[in-house]
Amino acid sequence: MPAGRSTAAALARGPVTISFAGYNRAWASWIASRLEKHGVQVVLQRFDITPEASIEEALGDLLLAEGRVLIILSEWYFRLGPRTHDEWNTALRRVVPPHNERFAAVSVTPAALPSAAAALSAADLWGLGASEAERRLLTRLGMSPSRSTPGDTAGGPRFPLEQPAVYGGVPRRNTRFTGREELLGELHTTFQQAAPGAAVVTLYGLSGVGKTHIATEYVHRFQTEYDAVWWVRASERGTLREKLAGLAPALGLVTGREYGERLRAVRDALRRGEPYGRWLVVLDGADQPEDVYDLVPAGPGHVLITSQNREWGEHNSSLIEVPVYDRVESVAFVRRRAPRLGEAEADRLADALGDLALALDQNAGALNDSTTPVDEYIELLRRGADVEPGLKVAADFQMTYYTAFSILLNRLREDKPETVDLLRLCVFFAPGPIPVRLLREMQIRDVPEKLAGLLGDSVLWNNAIDKLAQWSVIQVDPQETAAEETVGTNEVVQMHRLVHQAVRAEMPQDEQSDYSRVVRKILAAADPARPADTRLWPRYAEIVPHLEASGALTSTNPEIQVMVLNCLRYLYLSGEYRTGLQIAEIAADQWPRLLPAGHPKLWDLVHHQTNLLRATGDIRASEAIDRAAYDRLCGDRGDRDLLVLRAAGNLSADLRSLARYDEALRLLEFARDGYRELVGVRDSRTLSVQKNIALTYRLLGRYDQAMRLDQETMEARRELLRDRHNWTLSSENSFAHDLRLLGRYEQATSVQERNCEVHRTVLGADNPQTLRAEHNLSQCYYRGGDRHRAASLMAGLLERCERVLGDTDPLTLRVKASYSAFEREHGDLDRARELGEAVLREYRIQLGERHPYTAGILGNHGLILRAAGERQQSQLEIESALVTMTAAVGEDHPWTLGCALNATAARNFAGDPEGAAELSRITADRATATLGKEHPLTLSCRIALATDLRNLRRRPEADKVEEEALAILSGTLGPQHPHTVAARSRTRPYWDFEPFSS
Repeated sequence: MPAGRSTAAALARGPVTISFAGYNRAWASWIASRLEKHGVQVVLQRFDITPEASIEEALGDLLLAEGRVLIILSEWYFRLGPRTHDEWNTALRRVVPPHNERFAAVSVTPAALPSAAAALSAADLWGLGASEAERRLLTRLGMSPSRSTPGDTAGGPRFPLEQPAVYGGVPRRNTRFTGREELLGELHTTFQQAAPGAAVVTLYGLSGVGKTHIATEYVHRFQTEYDAVWWVRASERGTLREKLAGLAPALGLVTGREYGERLRAVRDALRRGEPYGRWLVVLDGADQPEDVYDLVPAGPGHVLITSQNREWGEHNSSLIEVPVYDRVESVAFVRRRAPRLGEAEADRLADALGDLALALDQNAGALNDSTTPVDEYIELLRRGADVEPGLKVAADFQMTYYTAFSILLNRLREDKPETVDLLRLCVFFAPGPIPVRLLREMQIRDVPEKLAGLLGDSVLWNNAIDKLAQWSVIQVDPQETAAEETVGTNEVVQMHRLVHQAVRAEMPQDEQSDYSRVVRKILAAADPARPADTRLWPRYAEIVPHLEASGALTSTNPEIQVMVLNCLRYLYLSGEYRTGLQIAEIAADQWPRLLPAGHPKLWDLVHHQTNLLRATGDIRASEAIDRAAYDRLCGDRGDRDLLVLRAAGNLSADLRSLARYDEALRLLEFARDGYRELVGVRDSRTLSVQKNIALTYRLLGRYDQAMRLDQETMEARRELLRDRHNWTLSSENSFAHDLRLLGRYEQATSVQERNCEVHRTVLGADNPQTLRAEHNLSQCYYRGGDRHRAASLMAGLLERCERVLGDTDPLTLRVKASYSAFEREHGDLDRARELGEAVLREYRIQLGERHPYTAGILGNHGLILRAAGERQQSQLEIESALVTMTAAVGEDHPWTLGCALNATAARNFAGDPEGAAELSRITADRATATLGKEHPLTLSCRIALATDLRNLRRRPEADKVEEEALAILSGTLGPQHPHTVAARSRTRPYWDFEPFSS
């Protein structure tokens, strides 16, 4: 027998994996039952693909299954992603022809499919009867029908084109239905696993979240498993009784005319499972379970309820909460509803509407039919503008989501008025989590009378919370809190942003003022007033999201303004720079109109705003603001004033970032002297300036002075604060950094390992101060010769910096620079080049060509080019780095000496041994004078000099220089340190520039 025929026969007998879109599950179930009847082992595999995934890879993954892959083709299969027909054609042409014998297909749609789908040679099952469809299916798979009656479905799923024997009231299938696959699967599984007579499931959730559409899709997707399906609108008891009674004639029941008698007959027939045991009854919109729970049918079938009211859980129903769409589903749905929107525009619309299905449908419909620019429309939504008149309502839900929310609020107002009072209070917090503790713990005076009753009566309060949660208006999530901080309830309330908008929009202006004032007082009372205390950061994290929504940023209340300033300080210390800048910019726009010129709080705001600007790398903006503030304050207040001294410290930080180190140092010394005179040598402000002076020493290359001053500051902070205070930890990190720069690698590593461990415990793994400490530790490992630990730490650190701070944050750039240098020597040269060029590009933008950081990274890039064999360009960049660095920081600075060390090698490679040797001697002498004869950089310069002397055939002198350097290296770093081993093997040394924190 020919091999091809043998393979085909084996495949025909083997297992079959059925790949289908969730929309076509009914077809998949029927096909599986037909194949199993013929003895074929079948695996059902719902096909799904995310927008960023590769279609080609997803199709290729189907071939990992044993046997043949049967694809059920429909327009839904090719909408997954969603992707264009061109994209599908490309993938199909690459995957199907090489594996033609493994793929088979059937088509279950009259719609046009991608042209390349023809390669699957699909059997067309659309519009056929069950017998012919089964015959074509088996023929496509190379099988012969058995003698059993074709199309016989006894005990199995019905043919998908045949409706159940009894079928009534079911809405049309939504052709734009999107996602919800996991939820539909959970619903089906819950029914299948329910005990006999107990298969009642309630889909509950906020109005407009899509409960009815999910129930409709469930019916259409799984109707082949039922012999009777009956859909009932269940919002009113009378309507429910009447519609259930209408099932009697459909079941063939003979009863009297009264619908009460027919209803009893229906319930009895369903309970007995006669004439049909496989039945499904859907009670849609059953929002008042106490009115209708006694009418829920019992028996062998299934009952599906949709409701806003989770109280169905008290009436023997399983509950499945319907959340808003996830973002991938939202974007896919919007793009189907409004094809003119791109993916990014759909994402922004989904964000503005909180992923609520009904709102997405109506607003996307309105956008698709208008010429309004998408971003303009989204801005209208964000401002709460009235877009309701233009919304597109569907035939099956002929009201806008605004109207739906209004109906719900009116129902709550009539039932429990205090729930609406609570909602009105909540909407002056931001949408999202609202810690109930903030509302209950604080003693607030001067509140509206109805709120005083609500806040003071725990029974009334709890009943209001429970009622709102019962109706899915809010979600209540318990939060774990440290035991010593927990007082009373620790629940968190969450409200959808559209409910938030609807409640706020219907409030009279005077009530808005009253309620917002109460919320501002609540936030101010929650301020622990110690933003530098890391133990209190969780409390600030609760307050910050609500500053703008409560009106705190435009308040004239001094207590609230102090709270805002404390929040800005917390945001800076905790590394939430972007959020802090957004708040500071709003306050900076408003406060000059609220406070008199020169008010101290305005200068406090400037202080926090420029700290945040500097932290995000916007140095020019911070320097301009700080210089104007310093000049103004000096003119108004004179030299010896605390605000003037703080402004001097701020301006010095900008000058450090701009590499104006001498000017920065003079300002810091002025501030130090002033603080010592006004507040004393042990005050925290004096110590902060002292730490910054040490940092400036480090930037000036005066490492020994920096180390002594950092050690003094660290010990003072340990005494005045505590070992685990974040300022003490910062000083300890600086001390370890100084030790490393002095070549005392073992001691630096010992200090920094402990420092990092405490940082992670106290501040958290992703705090910028922790990330800085870990960067220092990675460099301690690397310089100390532990390359494996350095590589492991740097790779994870870069990922976290990019995730937490962004690609262009100053700290992220520092880590990229270090990782690039490491990869050049010990990893992937292409990766090193990619990282190095990204840093160089960003420094040129942020700092300019003449900044020492730009020069240093240019020199690093020259080393990468040399490793890549591009020696001419390498020499140009290394020499350019030396010239620029010399101009920026002087010829004796360690950075300049390092650039000169690299330039000696470049000159040697360029065939200029005399020039190399001359530069090597000058560099070695200057390094000895600046850093001392035992410093690693000095020793590297001496080793390079020995190499250059040897190239000039001056071997005796070269040997002497080399022997002295090797002896010191062995004595200081150890005989097995990589620097020592490299020097012993006469590998020419190099120097990597490392940007410092400024």
